[in-house]
Amino acid sequence: MSAEVCYPVPMEPYELIRSGRKTLALEITKDCRVVVRAPRRLSRERIDDFVAKHAAWIARHLAEQRRRAALAPPAPTKEELADLKAKARQMLLPKVAFWSEQMGLSPTGVKITAARTRYGSCSGRNSLCFSCFLANAPEAAVDLVVVHELCHIRVKNHGPDFYALLERTLPDWRERKRLLR
Repeated sequence: MSAEVCYPVPMEPYELIRSGRKTLALEITKDCRVVVRAPRRLSRERIDDFVAKHAAWIARHLAEQRRRAALAPPAPTKEELADLKAKARQMLLPKVAFWSEQMGLSPTGVKITAARTRYGSCSGRNSLCFSCFLANAPEAAVDLVVVHELCHIRVKNHGPDFYALLERTLPDWRERKRLLR
């Protein structure tokens, strides 16, 4: 896989990543970069044509990403993150214990991280991981995330059995999910 920065005129500059893939793909990253993923042997002309044909899409999505970036709060300091992790641990551990007992499930461990893209996860070995940013969420939403991850101890996917278990445990899970947005 190789990467290079390209400046076709009059388009946005983009980063080109060549790999063993078979198709072209566009990505606008959170830090407002345009990334084009392309097959190794595809000509630069075809890639530039692809980018040019998607110029309106790129402009629209870059503008939206720049708007989001401008509205996003600044990243927390190390001290703020440590405080948030402590607050999350204090809030989450009793909830995991309560819901584990209610559901008859036992996680092998609980970890608090600074993940920003997901609130929780369950490993194949039934260890639960939660984002410290859950500490800022409403309590009903926190319960949903805890129960959701505990459900993954029994059902590892998001199929019908998973949602049946979630529904039995938290019949109002859909309303709670709206609180996370």
